Amino acid sequence: MAERKYYRLPYGCSDFRRIRTENFVYIDKTRFIELLELESNASQFFIRPRKFGKSLFFTTLKYYYDIKYADQFEQLFGDLYIGQHPTPEKNSYAVMEFDFSGIDTTDGNRFRFSFADSISYTVRRFLREHKNLFPESQQFIDQIDAGQPDIAFLNMAFGAADTAGIKIFVIIDEYDHFANDLIAMGNLMGEDFYKQAVAANGLVRDFYERLKAATKSSTVNRTFITGVSPVMLDDLTSGYNIPNNLTLKLKYNEMMGFTQQEVEELIVKTGVDPKLITIDMEHYYNGYMFHKDAENRVYNPSMMLYFFQELLDEGKPPENLIDPNLGTDYSRLKRLVKSKRNRDDLIQIAKDGGIDSQLLPKFSIDRLDDDQYFVSLLFYMGLLTIRASDKKGFHLVVPNFSIQTVYWDYIRELLRSEFPTIDIRALENAIYGIARNADIESFIRYVSVNILSKLSDYDTQNFDEKYIKLMLMAYLRMSDVYTPMSEYEAVPGRVDLFLQSNIGYPDYKHEWILELKYCKAKTSKREVAQKRKDGLEKLNQYLQSDRLKNRPNLHSALIIFTGKNKYEIIKNEITK
Repeated sequence: MAERKYYRLPYGCSDFRRIRTENFVYIDKTRFIELLELESNASQFFIRPRKFGKSLFFTTLKYYYDIKYADQFEQLFGDLYIGQHPTPEKNSYAVMEFDFSGIDTTDGNRFRFSFADSISYTVRRFLREHKNLFPESQQFIDQIDAGQPDIAFLNMAFGAADTAGIKIFVIIDEYDHFANDLIAMGNLMGEDFYKQAVAANGLVRDFYERLKAATKSSTVNRTFITGVSPVMLDDLTSGYNIPNNLTLKLKYNEMMGFTQQEVEELIVKTGVDPKLITIDMEHYYNGYMFHKDAENRVYNPSMMLYFFQELLDEGKPPENLIDPNLGTDYSRLKRLVKSKRNRDDLIQIAKDGGIDSQLLPKFSIDRLDDDQYFVSLLFYMGLLTIRASDKKGFHLVVPNFSIQTVYWDYIRELLRSEFPTIDIRALENAIYGIARNADIESFIRYVSVNILSKLSDYDTQNFDEKYIKLMLMAYLRMSDVYTPMSEYEAVPGRVDLFLQSNIGYPDYKHEWILELKYCKAKTSKREVAQKRKDGLEKLNQYLQSDRLKNRPNLHSALIIFTGKNKYEIIKNEITK
C-alpha cells in the first residue's frame, strides 16, 4: 500500500497562491466569495480580531478577481467551491491592495510621511503589475519615483484605469491600524492629532474622499475594507460612506475562523495524530460567535495552527499551550484602560467571565471611556464574544481559556503595581511547592499575608469568592507548572479552581481542585459552619465525577477566607 501523503500546515503563511501551489492544506472558504458578490452594495466592510485569517482571505480575493491571474484560475480554484460555481465577475478587475499595518505612528511627521509613502508604494506596484493594461504605466511610475510620497498619486492609477476602461477592485487591510496604535500607545500623539488626520482636510480623510470619488465615477467598482475594530467608522462617514457593514451578519459568521468540522478536516489532511491531542481544544481555542443565531462557534485559526504545528514538529503538545502572539493582545488591553470605569469593567469581566452590554456597530476613538463603547471594542478585538442575547442586549463572555489568560495577566500586573514589594521568587516557589510537594498551605499563606491582608476597606467592599478566585488565578499565572482552570465542569457542578498539571513539567505532578468560600469578618460561627459543610459536600461530589474520579495525584481542598487576614484549609485525601 502506498504511503499516504499529507498536506503541509500553513502556520505563518497567508498567501493563497502559495498555499494552493506548494502543498499546504486549504480550508475552503470560497463559497463566501459568491455571497459577497451577491450583496447589493459592492462597497463592503468586514472586521475580525487579530490573527483570524483576514490576510489569507484578501489574497484569495486578489487571485480570484484580478485579470492578471485569469490563466491560473483552474490551478488555483478548479477543485474549490468557487471553481465549481464561478461568479460573473471572476478575473474581471485590476486589484489594488492597501495594507496599512506598517504605518509609522511614532510621531505626527513620521505618520504623515509613512501614510503618503504607503499610498505611493501601492499605486506604483499597482501600475507595475498591470502594465499590459495601462499604456502610460511607465510614465506614471517614473513620476512617482522622481517625486516625494503623495496620496495624490492615486489619481494617476484611477485615471489610467478610466482611460483603459478597466474597473478597479480596492482591498484595504488594517484600515484602522494607526487609530488602534494611538489607543494602544496611550495616545502619545494625542487625540488632536487623530482628529486632524481624520477630520476635514486631514491626510486620512483625503485618501478616503479620493476613493469615494472614484467609486462614484465607477472607476472603483468594488471595495473590501477590513481591520480589527470599527473605531474609525464614525469619523470617516462623511469622507467615505461605508453602508454595507457585514461584520455582524449571520451568513458571514464562519467566513474567517475554523468550525469544529474544519478542525477535524485539518487533522485528517495534515496527519496530526489524534492520540497526541491530550487537551480539550474547544476549551483552549474555540468559542467565538459573531451573531446570536449562529449555528457554529469558531476557533481562532492562528491558535489552532500553532497547536497543530507543535504537534507535528515535536510529536507532543507544546509546553506553552497559549499562542505567544497573545502577548500583543495583553499589551493592547493594558493600554486601553484609560479610566476607572474601564478598569472596573475589566475586573468584572475577569471575575464573572463576562458582562452584559449592547454591541455598537461603529464608534469614535474619543468615546472609549463610555461603557458600551469600551466593551464593544473588547468584542471586536476578540477579547469577548456572544454567549446569549435578549431584548436588552447581549451577554458577552470570554471566548476561551487562552483569552482568559490575557485578563489574568492584566489583573496580576495591576496587583503587582499596587503591591510592589511582593517577592516574586517566593511566590513562584510557593506555586512549585503545590505541584511538587502537594503543599497548598504555603501558597495560600503567602497570598493571605502579602496581598489580601493589605487590601483597603474600600477594596473589600464587594469582596466575594469570585474576587478571591480571580486573584489566585492571576498569581498562579506566575508559573507554567499549572494550567489553572476556573469553573471547570465536573458534572454535576463546576469546580471553583482546578489546578491541572502542565504536561511539559512531569516532575510537578500533584493536581488540585479547590472550593473557595468567603465570609466577612463579622460572619457568625453558624454561617461559617454551614459554608464549611456545603463546601465539603461539593468537593466530594466533584471527586466522584467522571472527569475527575480516576485522575492520579489529585488532591482537593476547601479554603474558607474570613475577612482580610484569616483563612482555613480543609484537605481531602488524595484520590486513587
